[in-house]
Amino acid sequence: MELQEAPVNYLFKLWPKIEANWIRIAWGGGVVVVAILAVSFYSWQQGQNEVTAGTALTQLILSTSRNVPASQQADLYLHLATQYPSTGAGQRALLQGAAMMFAMGRYADAQSQFQKFIDAHPDSMLAAQAALGVGTCLDALGNADMAAMSYQQIIKKYSDVVAVTSARFALAQIDERQGKLAEAAGLYQDIAQNNPNGSLGSEAGLRAMELKMKTQSTAPATTPAPATTPTVPFKLN
Repeated sequence: MELQEAPVNYLFKLWPKIEANWIRIAWGGGVVVVAILAVSFYSWQQGQNEVTAGTALTQLILSTSRNVPASQQADLYLHLATQYPSTGAGQRALLQGAAMMFAMGRYADAQSQFQKFIDAHPDSMLAAQAALGVGTCLDALGNADMAAMSYQQIIKKYSDVVAVTSARFALAQIDERQGKLAEAAGLYQDIAQNNPNGSLGSEAGLRAMELKMKTQSTAPATTPAPATTPTVPFKLN
């Protein structure tokens, strides 16, 4: 019986304090309620923005055709990215606009947009792809050493398997062009072993075999491979 009355007695003793501080308690409860409502509204608003941005990106992809100049398409994607910067669709639009600039040969402009993505979304799942875009632009601009540094940073920093594999392949191409055939062959071999079923792994395996034959040959066949314009190794559409 005493155990059953204990909570009642405790509440009876506590009630004078509740009465004395009821305004403070009420305000505290009100603040908690307002905070919960604010967080809920923010989450709802973010969700609505994601839906709206996704719809806008889909409509843009469907509405643009081959008759629309590439430069205009790139501007449309970048404009959408500016409208919805914090959404996944906005991030994809930014990368797509940068990739289209690269395809048009506007390497410096594309690099700027890829770097803009990294600065704004360093923790995004697409950040590694943007970093790969930066390295590809540097390579296309003829700055092989900076491009190599960019690729090495991708390999060390990111866990995106596709981006890391592409960076290793691009780094091997730079080594090959610079006559570092042994280094290039080693990179190609690693790519082939880690990606035996992928198209990039198959190509890397062939390149590794060719370079090993060159390094073992006594003939003057160690001429660096001709420079080629790198391509953006991803497609967002």
